[in-house]
Amino acid sequence: MGDISIQAIAWLIIAIAFAALVVFLIILLVKVSKIVEEANRTVKLVSSDVDVLLHQADGLMAKANVLLDDVNGKVATIDPLFVAVAELSESVTAVNKSSRDMVERFSRKTGNVGRSASTLVLAKTANKFLKKKKKVEDK
Repeated sequence: MGDISIQAIAWLIIAIAFAALVVFLIILLVKVSKIVEEANRTVKLVSSDVDVLLHQADGLMAKANVLLDDVNGKVATIDPLFVAVAELSESVTAVNKSSRDMVERFSRKTGNVGRSASTLVLAKTANKFLKKKKKVEDK
């Protein structure tokens, strides 16, 4: 052992440390390689799942558009009915107001006799209203 100098021991320690470092780096690179492979598989799986989801979402959007078009068509069909009901309501209001005004005028002018006449006028007005209503319903 006399031939081995301190310098040779230092080189031996450095060589052993370097070998340990290389082994550690090899183990680390193998683990990192496995992690990268797993990440690649996960990305491929997620991308294929996303493709399926996007395809299904496209189908769902197409069905929703068809449904929305159908609802819009039905609303357009029903819209004239609401307009007719609104016009009929306005007509009924006008008939009621004019009937009240007429009855009030006749009541002031004629007393009890006027009430009979106002009842007759009211009946005629109601008859006209019902005829108008039937015309609107026939349309």
